[in-house]
Amino acid sequence: MKIQSDDIVFGREGVFQTAPGPDGTHVEMPYSGIRTFLRRRPSVDMEGVDIGVYGIPFDLSTSARPGARLGPSALREASTQLAWGEVWPWGFDPFDILSVVDCGDVPFRRGQADQMRDSAVAMARHIAQAGADTLMLGGDHCTTYTALKAHAERHGPLALVQFDAHRDTQKSNWFDHGTFVHHAIQDGLIDPTHSVQIGIRTFYDHDDPMTVLYRDWLHDHGWRGALKVVRDVVGDRPAYLSIDIDSLDPAYAPGTGTPVVDGLTPNDILQFLRGSVGMNFVGMDIVEVSPPYDPTGTTALLGASLALEYICARAAGRKEVA
Repeated sequence: MKIQSDDIVFGREGVFQTAPGPDGTHVEMPYSGIRTFLRRRPSVDMEGVDIGVYGIPFDLSTSARPGARLGPSALREASTQLAWGEVWPWGFDPFDILSVVDCGDVPFRRGQADQMRDSAVAMARHIAQAGADTLMLGGDHCTTYTALKAHAERHGPLALVQFDAHRDTQKSNWFDHGTFVHHAIQDGLIDPTHSVQIGIRTFYDHDDPMTVLYRDWLHDHGWRGALKVVRDVVGDRPAYLSIDIDSLDPAYAPGTGTPVVDGLTPNDILQFLRGSVGMNFVGMDIVEVSPPYDPTGTTALLGASLALEYICARAAGRKEVA
């Protein structure tokens, strides 16, 4: 159902972006209005929703440069460039197939890491327990733990698929963006025997059963090889996809706290996502976007584009089932 108000036309899934509309009315353009992600309607009502988007503006656990607390707002702003209807090369508008809403940001008082974790788990739990998938906008990478916890409560231990320059498996009693995978394994949130890390190019102990596709392996096997390994290791298990923007080479994504050279190209991850149709992902995130280190906004645009590709892949899977 559409509701017409003066010259602005609203639809169930958000604001229609074409101007003028088919009936001659002028409607709100993507670069104007409230900056929700991909111009989706703001809501915390999960009835009939397929994917709930939310942000965690937190960066207190970074080991290098801060700024990822500004990631959610930058990703939303950049996403307005992408809210135009059909997505190339998919040939359809994913929001004709999936209901996606923007739930806003996780509330917590500045500097209160424990409160952030509790509130973030509650937000993800609210979405997941309603039967919807989550799409989280970080925030530094420790925020992924909170989504894993909420989904593990519903699905049991998850298969983690992680694009990253770092394994984040450092053994420690403290909790930060370099230890969250260690804690997720210890707490039974992920099944390491069915998890894959892609693009790693820093030293971490590898004495756990996770499959690690290091950067030199990818040079030889490419995204097709990575996709085959992921499908073989993960199978049809409930899986969570986490994309640390520093998995990409800083030539493409300079706006991040811990850049590492010789990273992936955007096409590596884009093609992986396009080939992921049918995988049982229950949630995903884009983390470690730090806008202060990229005045052009390209890093945020890339992050928003990867999230849109993920949504398109999930929509394509829905079309296949239908």
